[in-house]
Amino acid sequence: MNKEQKSIFITGAASGIGRATARLFAGHGWYIGLNDVNEQGLEALASEIGPENCQVAILDVSNREQYQAVLKDFSAKTGGKLDLLFNNAGVGKGITFGESDFSDLKDMVNVNLMGVIIGIHAAYPMLKNTPNSLCFSTSSSSAIIGVAGLATYSATKHAIKGLTEALSVEFAQFGGRAADTLPGQIETGMLLDEMKEIAPKKGMWRLLPAEAVADAVWASYHDESGKLHWYVPDDLEKLENKVTTDIEAVRDGSIKFFSGAMSDIIAERGK
Repeated sequence: MNKEQKSIFITGAASGIGRATARLFAGHGWYIGLNDVNEQGLEALASEIGPENCQVAILDVSNREQYQAVLKDFSAKTGGKLDLLFNNAGVGKGITFGESDFSDLKDMVNVNLMGVIIGIHAAYPMLKNTPNSLCFSTSSSSAIIGVAGLATYSATKHAIKGLTEALSVEFAQFGGRAADTLPGQIETGMLLDEMKEIAPKKGMWRLLPAEAVADAVWASYHDESGKLHWYVPDDLEKLENKVTTDIEAVRDGSIKFFSGAMSDIIAERGK
């Protein structure tokens, strides 16, 4: 890495949103930290963007010691600086809460929430040492209103949204920033195939490529307005506004598409 390069550290980089973001930033000359538990996916991506343009590491974000060690190696390459921390790693499993295996619920909390907290805390000195740094996290449209069949996942994403709001105030004290993205239905391996098949062609629940979220990450870093929540698509902000004024109406109305479809799929898979 040369001294003029900016750097981004991406968790969950081997596929989906993480991979699309790595490709986008690499194309603009950034040095990329590629981190995931998917070794094969990481190796393929590193080969694509060039080994000289990235650091590759197997990383379980819920393992604090491992996270600290990986960041230490990354810091040695960047001179202790980090322009953008992208907390993107996440896991989810569609199943009604009462039927869930407790280990799955624990995994979601450990990865989706604790993994983000661990990463931000470990990266804090680097972010503080970098002018105009950005801590950016992948939340979810299920952080706007909880979704049936995704109760614990929704809870973790609500937590990420709240964490981001608080950190945006704290980080401003040293010239840093915090923001997040709340994606809807994105074409990734995490989204159930059945949901992809019934996704509408228009509206807030239309299916979008992972690149649409990567574009939001890029836009957020270059944003000067202080925008906190990046909705993908933008239509989801209207849902947020409706939830604020009348959450019961949203719960019993438009959200039924998502929650109802999820419940039907879960029931069918359980047969």
